[in-house]
This record gives sequence, structure tokens and C-alpha cells, in this order.
Amino acid sequence: MANSSKPAYRVYTVEDRDDADEAFWTQIGAAFAHADKKGMNIVLRALPLDGRLVLRKYSEKPEVQDKKEMVT
Repeated sequence: MANSSKPAYRVYTVEDRDDADEAFWTQIGAAFAHADKKGMNIVLRALPLDGRLVLRKYSEKPEVQDKKEMVT
């Protein structure tokens, strides 16, 4: 599978921490849109321990996540 274009999304796993207000975000892959825009290929370098993946729009630099923007 060749992915010569930029990804559409970054893929993260988010670990909630009991002792802090902030969650810990780890980028574990990227998602690439199909040419027909009807699907995506998701390429992972790791798997989340809890099975939860978070997709965020791709930008050249990974964005700093807002504490209040954590997934439910």
C-alpha cells in the first residue's frame, strides 16, 4: 500500500489519568482518504490498550490538545 499523499487525519490513543485533569494523547498512526473520497486507509504503528482511537484533522505540526476537548 503506497501512501504518497498527506494523511487526512492523525490517529491518537488517549489515556485518561486518575491523578490529573489532563489526558495523555499519543499519536499512533494516520488515516489516508481514498481517491473516491468514500473511505479511508488507517495505518497504525501501535494499538490502543483500551480499543479507543481518536482521529484529528491532519496539520503539518501536531496540534496541542486543549484540556477541555477530551473525548467522552
